[in-house]
Amino acid sequence: MKIGILGVGYIGKIHLKCLNNLPNFEIVGFYDIDDIRSEQIASEFGIKRYKNYLNLIDDSEAISILTPTSTHFEYAKAAITRSRHVFIEKPLVDDAHQAEELIKLAEEAEIKVQVGHVERFNQAFISVEKHLDNPMFIESHRLSDFTTRGLDIPVVYDLMIHDIDIILGVVNSFIKRISASGVPVISNTPDIANARIEFDNGAVANLTASRISMKKMRKTRFFQSNAVINVDFLSKKSEIIKMQNNSLEETPQPQKSLSIPGIHNNSFNIYEPEITEINAIQTELEYFYKSIKQDKQPLVSINDGYNALYVAQKIMEKIEI
Repeated sequence: MKIGILGVGYIGKIHLKCLNNLPNFEIVGFYDIDDIRSEQIASEFGIKRYKNYLNLIDDSEAISILTPTSTHFEYAKAAITRSRHVFIEKPLVDDAHQAEELIKLAEEAEIKVQVGHVERFNQAFISVEKHLDNPMFIESHRLSDFTTRGLDIPVVYDLMIHDIDIILGVVNSFIKRISASGVPVISNTPDIANARIEFDNGAVANLTASRISMKKMRKTRFFQSNAVINVDFLSKKSEIIKMQNNSLEETPQPQKSLSIPGIHNNSFNIYEPEITEINAIQTELEYFYKSIKQDKQPLVSINDGYNALYVAQKIMEKIEI
């Protein structure tokens, strides 16, 4: 499948390397507004640089959009209206109204759009996904040290949106209430934010995201009946803690047990699920290809991207009140 790449910055270069390793894709070329970077990429990878993104779209069957968020809508609309399949990095676009228009255009064009919520393909999350059963409290911390990347958008759209997407996929209920706070420290938009999402079924998610931390952290804990499931997205490790009399289907053998004095049925088993090493970005691109060839809904669809963006936008509205 002939694919064109829009944007070869930090994330774009990673995608380019992954696509080079996938035999089902043929890279037609790339488009980037930075002349120096474009010369380096063209020389390093031996691929054609397009100076007009519409020409690249016309020469491709699929387009990968890895440019700043403010450009996503323009590029995606151009690709979709030319009936090209689209992979688009998160967040989908700038606001929910733009996303709604793209959804309508994609339906009319009958093409596939996959959104780059890459944590869905994190091996630590995959290892416990089948054990997540109606969690009623979720706590997520996604902290990053300072980098100049992503400063064009609030930390809610840059980092927290990963966890929003994960939580919306795990909690099978409508949202009842959102409260949030955030502070701009080094940019003009919130660099640290906290949000509390309450669902109709009683579940609560507490999310914190920061891009001004001293150390990196990407951890989420899921609390459900008789079990706690921990996912470390950064170290790619997971852990299941459950009472011995509670059975989770296909749970592996416990690595260790823990007893708490004074509590009835006080023994807990601690499991560390087997982790299968994968390249998450390469895997999501493989799923993108399969969704096109098998005419199936992408694992992270344009509607999923819209839902995460919609909630992120509501969180930002609460912060800005």
